[in-house]
Amino acid sequence: MNPTPAQARISVIGAGPGGLTCARVLQRHGIEVTVHDRDRDADSRDQGGSLDLHEDDGQLALREAGLLEEFFALARFESQEMRGLDPSGRLIAHHLPQEGETATPEIDRGQLRGLLLRSLAPGTVRWGRTLASVDGPAAGPRTLTFTDGTTCEADLVIGADGARSRVRAALSPATPRYTGVSFLEAWFDDVERAHPEIAALVGLGSAHAADGERGLFAQRGSGGHLRVYVMQRVPADWITANGLRPRDTEGIRAHLLDTYASWSPQLLRLITDNDGPYVDRPLYALPVPHTWEHTPGVTLLGDAAHLMPPLGVGVNLAMLDAAELALALAGSATVDDAVRRYEETMLPRSAEIARMLEGGAEGLLATADADTDGLLRH
Repeated sequence: MNPTPAQARISVIGAGPGGLTCARVLQRHGIEVTVHDRDRDADSRDQGGSLDLHEDDGQLALREAGLLEEFFALARFESQEMRGLDPSGRLIAHHLPQEGETATPEIDRGQLRGLLLRSLAPGTVRWGRTLASVDGPAAGPRTLTFTDGTTCEADLVIGADGARSRVRAALSPATPRYTGVSFLEAWFDDVERAHPEIAALVGLGSAHAADGERGLFAQRGSGGHLRVYVMQRVPADWITANGLRPRDTEGIRAHLLDTYASWSPQLLRLITDNDGPYVDRPLYALPVPHTWEHTPGVTLLGDAAHLMPPLGVGVNLAMLDAAELALALAGSATVDDAVRRYEETMLPRSAEIARMLEGGAEGLLATADADTDGLLRH
């Protein structure tokens, strides 16, 4: 059973930027698709901080989706500013975007998701659908089983379900491994008025400082919001290993102040002045290279296919994967022909980039110098 894309039942798992981009490009080419997502609705979960979309991947995908101009209307071009600091707070690297620069404008993840959702036909996304397994013969159809006991059949299952992908198990036994570096996320609201010193320190975009063992990365968002990532080389369970609890904000703060004791008071504000609790985000990555034997009826894109350290490529690659897969489906005689064409391009590309970024989480802790700007612009 190998239907034409126009006749196929196509299910995308995951309503993140990759899954939604794939659905949008498919619909632009007259191909029906259903997206299943575990979230209760579009607004039930914080979508994370800001991200930059690159001219040569994320923006290319938005052009294929017919949404590039709408993206430019939402994007923050001034947030292309980047600052590199040393632990004393001294500015040692600085990128200021030139007038008209469009290489890597920033947009909030939630805004990008909203842009993509609004572009889809009503009813495309089925909310509250947590995938349990993908079964069925290679000849198809595949059976999707959800945790609420419901099932559906699909001629093509596209795993766009991120780091802990349930679709991946149908293709590969690989699981993400801890990189040895952990992020602790802190939020700041109304930074210009409530946190003017932090606003001045970070500027309009992002700021990065590190000393070889630990670091801080601060990133502006829209609406006066700012996020800080406290970066450390620690065990994945470092919070409980130190006798703390994830919601013990004061206890974690005291521990961090001891860990960062030699850093300047102005940088310590990024640790002490946050609004609300911290969020623990240990970093994981898939083995390099991560590949699989072509299997009819199932494929992956984005982090489900190639989870890498967070060096600015994740969402961009996911969206590029999504657009290329959708275009392959639009231009192929059968679903299997399209998936083969897509994987023949995507797998070598992702393997090459994963090799380049392998160990890159450690690079986030490297002592800042005049090349910090290059580190931040991966």
